[in-house]
Amino acid sequence: MKVLCEESGLRVDSFLSAQLEELSRSQIQKLLEEGQVTLNGRPVKKNAKTTAGDEFDVTVPAPQEIGILPEDIPLDVVYEDGDVIVINKPKGLVVHPAAGHWSGTLVNALMFHCKDLSGINGALRPGIVHRIDMDTSGLLIVAKNDFAHQRLADQLKDHTLARTYEAIVCGNLREDRGTVNAPIGRHPTDRKKMTVTEKNSREAVTHWEVIARYPGYTHLRLRLETGRTHQIRVHMSWQNHPILGDTVYGRKKPELGLDSQCLHARELTFLHPRSGAPVTVRCELPEYFQTVLQKLQKMNG
Repeated sequence: MKVLCEESGLRVDSFLSAQLEELSRSQIQKLLEEGQVTLNGRPVKKNAKTTAGDEFDVTVPAPQEIGILPEDIPLDVVYEDGDVIVINKPKGLVVHPAAGHWSGTLVNALMFHCKDLSGINGALRPGIVHRIDMDTSGLLIVAKNDFAHQRLADQLKDHTLARTYEAIVCGNLREDRGTVNAPIGRHPTDRKKMTVTEKNSREAVTHWEVIARYPGYTHLRLRLETGRTHQIRVHMSWQNHPILGDTVYGRKKPELGLDSQCLHARELTFLHPRSGAPVTVRCELPEYFQTVLQKLQKMNG
């Protein structure tokens, strides 16, 4: 990865944290200490400063096998063939094993359901092509082999894999549609959160349109052009219209009976990795989302 002019003068670990969102600052510092990061071909210290034109290479060792076991957890499969499987993930289901969630995850369920999964993301995230938050429901595409994984990852980069969400946000937006084009990076003081910032950030673009308006709330359809961590939640909060129920980026008290965000990945469109044919997969709004809509419709009288 190459350092741009506006990224010059940053600490190396800060620069790499912004570029490698999937890794924590401590993980990056460990890689630096182990000599897994090179600057212009030579090992570099974490407190070194970046210079425009510098080129970094980062080697992330494959995750150690930790015995992730298949578990007979029910899956809502909305599309499946020999290369890919698309799951309608319920809210509250963790996608891949991590500290505090070594079992009962989507990966455990997939390992039971599928004979094989792509190994590109290692033992902890086999087949997982893109992220979806634990408390976000909806469609997630999984690769069954490395061939499919690489081609789907390429589509994420060039935006031919399109992801459309629905959400309830707080307040009423003035326009019927719009675009949020604002870079996202790590929050400067809370490393678990993301924020709109020009510093150590990456381009983030979200398109939205109004489906329905209610007193104090708006039902939106949103399309991701990029896929940054918590992108929709951060962008809508930055617009002063946080996702209903999102106590991290929005209002701290639960509303309308929700204890987590009202955000659902409703549609996926991609080019089949083997045939190249366009595939569109949709799913219905989950019960929790429909319950909120019913309450809002009653408020409308």
